Amino acid sequence: MIVPPFLRRTATGVTIELSVQPRARRDSLELRDDTLRAVVTKPADEGQANAAVIALMAKAWRLPKSTFAVVRGASARRKVLSIAGEPDLLAARIVDWMRGHG
Repeated sequence: MIVPPFLRRTATGVTIELSVQPRARRDSLELRDDTLRAVVTKPADEGQANAAVIALMAKAWRLPKSTFAVVRGASARRKVLSIAGEPDLLAARIVDWMRGHG
């Protein structure tokens, strides 16, 4: 399995590096040149965009929202999120999603 550059395994799960575009016309999770991009309709005010990104990723990858946390960049467009769980299973699920969206 080839692991994308935006995904890193940790002892407690994985971390995901992504860019976020708030206040868009529609929500989407996109791959562009091995970069993960989340586009959400919510504004960046008071963590609304972060919550929307987590909900979007949780739905796309069929994971509980409670396993996600913003590790770095809570108020920036470039973010690092952690996902708690078995690293190999999480990586496999994300790579499977990429096959259908890359």
